[in-house]
Amino acid sequence: MIPIKNKKKALEVTVEEMRKFSLSYLEKYSPSKQQLKTYLLKRYLKKTELNIKKQDVTGLIDIVLADLEKTKFVSDKFYSETKAKNLIQRGSSINKIRNYLISKGIKDKYIKETILKINENNEDQDFFSAIKICKKKRIGPSRMEDNRALFYKKDISLLARNGFDFETSKRVMDLKKDDYLKIISLI
Repeated sequence: MIPIKNKKKALEVTVEEMRKFSLSYLEKYSPSKQQLKTYLLKRYLKKTELNIKKQDVTGLIDIVLADLEKTKFVSDKFYSETKAKNLIQRGSSINKIRNYLISKGIKDKYIKETILKINENNEDQDFFSAIKICKKKRIGPSRMEDNRALFYKKDISLLARNGFDFETSKRVMDLKKDDYLKIISLI
């Protein structure tokens, strides 16, 4: 057994190490709070030389994360807004953005705020994102007119897999080539 005094010193040293590891991780990546917590937990559970319980490690991680949140190095609100902007530029649907943020451990409060901002900026964001997907994948209105009927079901299913609802997908697929080109020139 390790004497209590040495264990306390070891915990203090690990807190400083955690801060250093988390700051170096923050320099490379822009993680959410949950991603940083997972990284630190994996890093310290791999270390077998420390005889520290998992509960102690998670407690220390929570202390470090609270400190980083106070100094605004980690912010789930900022993370959700920036990731949503990046995903919109790529042509992701609102459903896909919501699911992505949930998978990264963002709180529902921040997800709802981000989606409300998206809807305030552009009421029909899914429609324009679906058009971006059509342009990128060369499906739907960007296909040759004689091939559109052959690939209609395939194109609709591709849009559905990207998180678009049926009405939006159908509206995009039924666009004429001229209207599609006008919208593409505006985007």
